[in-house]
Amino acid sequence: MLSYWEKDSYYADADMVIIGAGLMGLWSAYELKKAAPSRSITILEKSPTPLGASTRNAGFACFGSLTELISDAQSMGTDAMLSIVENRYKGILKIRKTFSDEQIQYDACGGFEAIQHTQSTADHLADHIHQLNTLLAPITGMTNTFEDRSTSMAHYGVKGFDHLVYNPLEAGIHSGKLVHALTQLVLSIGVKILNGIEVKGWIKTADQITIQTNQEATLHAKQLIVCTNGFTNALLPQLNIVPARGQILLTHPIDNLRLKGTFHFDEGFYYWRHIGNRILIGGARNLDFQGEQTTSLLGSDAIRQHLLAFLSKHIITETPITIEQSWSGIMGFTQDKQPMCEMVEPNVLAVIACNGMGVALTPLIAEKVAALMLANN
Repeated sequence: MLSYWEKDSYYADADMVIIGAGLMGLWSAYELKKAAPSRSITILEKSPTPLGASTRNAGFACFGSLTELISDAQSMGTDAMLSIVENRYKGILKIRKTFSDEQIQYDACGGFEAIQHTQSTADHLADHIHQLNTLLAPITGMTNTFEDRSTSMAHYGVKGFDHLVYNPLEAGIHSGKLVHALTQLVLSIGVKILNGIEVKGWIKTADQITIQTNQEATLHAKQLIVCTNGFTNALLPQLNIVPARGQILLTHPIDNLRLKGTFHFDEGFYYWRHIGNRILIGGARNLDFQGEQTTSLLGSDAIRQHLLAFLSKHIITETPITIEQSWSGIMGFTQDKQPMCEMVEPNVLAVIACNGMGVALTPLIAEKVAALMLANN
């Protein structure tokens, strides 16, 4: 049985309850508390640390690669693509304004995209670069957001590709330290975080929401925000959020590692970067889209072996590459690749599915969350 003290402090009623203590939940709590300091906010997280993708990603700032932006423009339209890119760019700026580069180990190393002749973008590559640079200039303030660095491929430590496109705005970031810094920030302004609390559902009445959990106590709130990303279908199956597992490998230390920077290939389905003298690589879920639409964190041996073979084929090293560690994260995707931020019922907001770009997008989406919730109460 819970004590009176526990019920009256940890499980006390709140004005707002947020489900999920990942980047989306934390940024939302931060913006809400800044806008309405008197409101009580409690974040519920089922795991000791956020379990989805916030602390289990590849540590990219998430500006976006050339072929990904071209693909997005074709699928969603140029204006929608540019809107998302602008939000990513502003989101990265906001992160760096909120935290020092040292706090989150922000590494402004730049990004590269490797391209093969067999990819459609390889045809008229210079034209594609010029077109995107023209479109992006009002956003980034740069004449050349993308540059052709194909002749310097070996210098950057990669081989076996036909083209290499550079983007100075991509960067590395320490995902764990970013989430930790953001967690400490929201705690410092009075947000409460309860770990080990799994939400099973909720019941709405005229004046409150009763939140049912895996614990004996229930919590009550006036408003509820669901930030469960790839795990959303367990609570809101009608939203049809598609879970997507991202598998990641980390190598043993490599002597005289030449590779420096963040790298993409195949519209961003492959991504790798240096971490000191190690290489982190992730992705390849496009080898088995259906199999990777899962919330299981176990991972696939076939994809792990494929990623290791990819490294061995394309990274210049003096010694064979071996793997020290592997893990998986769970992302959430919408059908149109647009982030979701909408009221699913009165005083219940779903804000999910940053489609693999949550690091950059969550800071700005959180501002919309605060505006929506405060306007509705």
